[in-house]
Amino acid sequence: MGGTGAERDDGAGLGRRAVRDGLADVVPGRRPRTLPVSGGGFDVPEADAFTRTYWDAAAGGRLLVRHCAACDRAHHYPREFCPHCWSEDVSWRPASGRATLYTWSVVHRNDLPPFGGRVPYAAAVVDLAEGPRMMTEVIGCEEAALRIGMELEVSFRAGIPVFRPVSPARG
Repeated sequence: MGGTGAERDDGAGLGRRAVRDGLADVVPGRRPRTLPVSGGGFDVPEADAFTRTYWDAAAGGRLLVRHCAACDRAHHYPREFCPHCWSEDVSWRPASGRATLYTWSVVHRNDLPPFGGRVPYAAAVVDLAEGPRMMTEVIGCEEAALRIGMELEVSFRAGIPVFRPVSPARG
Protein backbone atom coordinates (compact mmCIF):
# COMPACT_ATOMS: atom_id res chain seq x y z
CA MET A 1 0.00 0.00 0.00
CA GLY A 2 2.36 2.72 -1.21
CA GLY A 3 1.83 6.38 -1.87
CA THR A 4 0.82 9.25 0.35
CA GLY A 5 -2.09 9.23 2.77
CA ALA A 6 -4.03 11.45 0.38
CA GLU A 7 -4.03 8.66 -2.22
CA ARG A 8 -5.11 5.82 0.07
CA ASP A 9 -8.64 4.47 -0.08
CA ASP A 10 -8.91 3.22 3.51
CA GLY A 11 -10.26 6.53 4.78
CA ALA A 12 -7.10 7.50 6.67
CA GLY A 13 -6.35 10.28 4.21
CA LEU A 14 -9.91 11.58 4.04
CA GLY A 15 -9.06 14.76 5.90
CA ARG A 16 -6.21 15.53 3.55
CA ARG A 17 -8.39 14.82 0.50
CA ALA A 18 -11.09 17.11 1.84
CA VAL A 19 -8.59 19.91 2.46
CA ARG A 20 -6.96 19.37 -0.94
CA ASP A 21 -10.30 19.39 -2.75
CA GLY A 22 -11.52 22.35 -0.72
CA LEU A 23 -8.68 24.48 -2.08
CA ALA A 24 -9.99 24.14 -5.62
CA ASP A 25 -11.87 27.41 -5.30
CA VAL A 26 -8.92 29.50 -4.08
CA VAL A 27 -5.74 27.97 -5.47
CA PRO A 28 -4.83 28.82 -9.08
CA GLY A 29 -4.63 25.76 -11.30
CA ARG A 30 -7.02 23.70 -9.17
CA ARG A 31 -10.23 22.34 -10.67
CA PRO A 32 -13.09 24.60 -9.50
CA ARG A 33 -16.01 23.02 -7.68
CA THR A 34 -19.45 24.18 -6.71
CA LEU A 35 -20.18 24.69 -3.03
CA PRO A 36 -23.72 24.73 -1.65
CA VAL A 37 -24.54 28.18 -0.39
CA SER A 38 -27.67 29.84 0.87
CA GLY A 39 -28.46 33.43 0.06
CA GLY A 40 -25.32 33.86 -2.00
CA GLY A 41 -22.78 33.79 0.86
CA PHE A 42 -20.62 31.22 2.60
CA ASP A 43 -21.48 32.75 5.98
CA VAL A 44 -25.24 32.38 5.63
CA PRO A 45 -26.45 29.12 7.14
CA GLU A 46 -29.20 27.20 5.45
CA ALA A 47 -32.21 26.77 7.74
CA ASP A 48 -34.00 23.44 7.71
CA ALA A 49 -37.34 22.49 9.28
CA PHE A 50 -35.70 21.89 12.67
CA THR A 51 -33.48 25.01 12.86
CA ARG A 52 -35.95 27.43 11.23
CA THR A 53 -37.24 28.49 14.69
CA TYR A 54 -33.69 29.44 15.73
CA TRP A 55 -32.92 31.40 12.55
CA ASP A 56 -36.31 33.14 12.48
CA ALA A 57 -35.75 34.28 16.08
CA ALA A 58 -32.23 35.48 15.23
CA ALA A 59 -33.61 37.43 12.25
CA GLY A 60 -35.91 39.13 14.78
CA GLY A 61 -33.03 39.96 17.14
CA ARG A 62 -33.62 37.14 19.65
CA LEU A 63 -31.14 34.43 20.64
CA LEU A 64 -32.54 30.98 21.45
CA VAL A 65 -30.94 27.92 23.02
CA ARG A 66 -32.24 24.40 23.43
CA HIS A 67 -33.22 23.45 26.99
CA CYS A 68 -33.65 19.94 28.39
CA ALA A 69 -36.56 19.39 30.77
CA ALA A 70 -35.07 16.10 32.00
CA CYS A 71 -31.73 17.42 33.29
CA ASP A 72 -32.51 21.17 33.31
CA ARG A 73 -29.50 22.07 31.16
CA ALA A 74 -29.19 24.23 28.08
CA HIS A 75 -27.17 23.29 25.00
CA HIS A 76 -26.01 24.83 21.77
CA TYR A 77 -25.69 24.04 18.79
CA PRO A 78 -29.37 23.09 18.31
CA ARG A 79 -30.10 19.35 18.44
CA GLU A 80 -33.28 17.35 18.81
CA PHE A 81 -31.91 15.56 21.88
CA CYS A 82 -29.97 16.59 24.97
CA PRO A 83 -26.22 15.92 24.60
CA HIS A 84 -25.93 15.71 28.40
CA CYS A 85 -28.55 13.05 29.24
CA TRP A 86 -29.80 11.99 25.76
CA SER A 87 -33.39 12.94 26.56
CA GLU A 88 -35.60 14.03 23.68
CA ASP A 89 -37.59 16.29 26.04
CA VAL A 90 -35.96 19.48 24.75
CA SER A 91 -37.45 22.79 23.69
CA TRP A 92 -36.42 26.26 22.56
CA ARG A 93 -35.87 28.89 25.26
CA PRO A 94 -34.89 32.55 24.98
CA ALA A 95 -31.30 33.21 26.00
CA SER A 96 -30.31 36.31 27.94
CA GLY A 97 -27.85 37.35 25.26
CA ARG A 98 -25.09 37.66 27.87
CA ALA A 99 -21.79 35.81 27.48
CA THR A 100 -18.14 35.86 28.48
CA LEU A 101 -15.24 35.48 26.09
CA TYR A 102 -13.70 32.00 26.34
CA THR A 103 -11.14 32.29 23.52
CA TRP A 104 -10.56 34.08 20.23
CA SER A 105 -8.31 34.36 17.23
CA VAL A 106 -7.93 37.49 15.14
CA VAL A 107 -8.13 36.57 11.46
CA HIS A 108 -5.96 38.83 9.30
CA ARG A 109 -6.34 36.97 6.02
CA ASN A 110 -9.28 35.10 4.56
CA ASP A 111 -9.70 34.72 0.84
CA LEU A 112 -13.27 33.43 0.90
CA PRO A 113 -16.07 35.91 0.28
CA PRO A 114 -17.46 37.71 2.21
CA PHE A 115 -14.81 37.24 4.90
CA GLY A 116 -11.98 38.90 2.97
CA GLY A 117 -13.81 42.21 3.19
CA ARG A 118 -14.09 41.89 6.98
CA VAL A 119 -10.46 41.31 7.93
CA PRO A 120 -9.23 41.68 10.53
CA TYR A 121 -12.02 40.08 12.56
CA ALA A 122 -12.15 38.20 15.85
CA ALA A 123 -13.42 34.64 15.49
CA ALA A 124 -14.41 33.59 18.99
CA VAL A 125 -15.91 31.05 21.33
CA VAL A 126 -18.09 32.49 24.08
CA ASP A 127 -19.64 30.99 27.19
CA LEU A 128 -23.33 31.88 27.16
CA ALA A 129 -24.80 32.85 30.56
CA GLU A 130 -27.06 29.80 30.22
CA GLY A 131 -24.02 27.49 30.10
CA PRO A 132 -23.33 26.39 26.52
CA ARG A 133 -20.35 27.51 24.48
CA MET A 134 -20.98 29.09 21.10
CA MET A 135 -18.76 29.88 18.12
CA THR A 136 -19.26 33.45 16.97
CA GLU A 137 -17.50 36.70 16.16
CA VAL A 138 -16.68 39.59 18.50
CA ILE A 139 -17.42 42.98 16.98
CA GLY A 140 -17.04 46.56 18.17
CA CYS A 141 -13.83 45.94 20.10
CA GLU A 142 -10.22 46.74 19.38
CA GLU A 143 -8.00 43.67 19.07
CA ALA A 144 -5.80 44.78 21.98
CA ALA A 145 -8.85 45.12 24.27
CA LEU A 146 -9.97 41.48 23.91
CA ARG A 147 -9.62 39.60 27.20
CA ILE A 148 -10.60 36.11 28.30
CA GLY A 149 -13.59 36.45 30.60
CA MET A 150 -14.68 39.85 29.28
CA GLU A 151 -18.43 40.38 29.38
CA LEU A 152 -20.22 40.40 26.06
CA GLU A 153 -23.75 40.87 24.79
CA VAL A 154 -25.38 39.53 21.67
CA SER A 155 -25.93 41.66 18.61
CA PHE A 156 -27.13 40.54 15.20
CA ARG A 157 -25.62 41.08 11.76
CA ALA A 158 -28.03 40.10 8.99
CA GLY A 159 -29.74 37.62 11.32
CA ILE A 160 -26.49 36.05 12.54
CA PRO A 161 -25.68 36.28 16.27
CA VAL A 162 -22.39 38.07 16.96
CA PHE A 163 -21.19 39.51 20.26
CA ARG A 164 -19.87 42.88 21.39
CA PRO A 165 -18.48 44.14 24.70
CA VAL A 166 -21.18 45.01 27.23
CA SER A 167 -21.84 48.73 27.04
CA PRO A 168 -20.80 50.62 30.20
CA ALA A 169 -24.42 51.62 30.89
CA ARG A 170 -25.47 47.91 31.03
CA GLY A 171 -22.27 46.48 32.59
